[in-house]
Amino acid sequence: MNINQIEAFLVLAECLSVTETARRMHCTQPAVTMRIRMLEQELDTVLFDRIAKRMHLTQQGVAFRDYGLQVVNALGAAREHLRQMGDPLSGTIHFGASNFIGVYLVPAIIAQQKQRAPKLAFELDIASSAELIRRLEANSVEFLIVSDQIELDSQRFLFRDLCRDELVLITAPDHPFVRRDEVAPGELAKETFLIKPEPSATRQFLMERMRRSGIRLGPEMHISSLEAIKQGVMHGLGVSIVSRMAVAQEIAGGLLAGVPIAGASFERGIRIVHHRGKLLSPATARFLDLLVSEPLPGRFAALR
Repeated sequence: MNINQIEAFLVLAECLSVTETARRMHCTQPAVTMRIRMLEQELDTVLFDRIAKRMHLTQQGVAFRDYGLQVVNALGAAREHLRQMGDPLSGTIHFGASNFIGVYLVPAIIAQQKQRAPKLAFELDIASSAELIRRLEANSVEFLIVSDQIELDSQRFLFRDLCRDELVLITAPDHPFVRRDEVAPGELAKETFLIKPEPSATRQFLMERMRRSGIRLGPEMHISSLEAIKQGVMHGLGVSIVSRMAVAQEIAGGLLAGVPIAGASFERGIRIVHHRGKLLSPATARFLDLLVSEPLPGRFAALR
């Protein structure tokens, strides 16, 4: 078994076409077929079936795909680690972040780090919590920046606290709530509430905290995009509770208003997560040490 065989398997598992696999790998179709056949002989199993002239992964192929990804990604990480040993201020840092963190916090962090180390390259994956964990398991990202409300095994993963995130009630700037110092929890039941549908880690967090605070919601409008929720509130479709970092610019510009809820607050932690046994590349280790020890950039400094 060699890396070329595993890479051919992974490409074929994705596109399910020998012709396309050969094109992507810059080799001939017989070469692809030979690599797959030799891999199947080595593993003593069948990885692909042909049904009605179309290729399909077998159950064994599905199971081996995750292991193949780990092997290829681990080798890539090793190459990157060795390359960075000569210059830890260069290289590529590949990590993942959940939606609101990746969109609103991470770009400012990357910009701050690029000022210090212009040769550093960053690759950012923004995805659902479940997908991010899958990518971390497959070693396709070195670490994650996610909410501390995502349940992870502390025996397998190492956590570093990064900052705190406050969620705030937002309304249109001409909403009656804006003229008040605070809103009673019971008043939210009279408003249409814009919120993400299931599955959503933020929705789950909000629902649990509102239940604890005795807040009952009125009719819900489910919108899967945070940006669309913000636009909906701006146009008077209802109210919502979102991360303050996601609406800081709109509140400062008068496009949205943030209103306190009497006796209730919604705050969660943001943390860095990676495998306990993960050997971080020199550039990544330096980046994470600076990230947790120095002030966050600009308007995010207060989140510490």
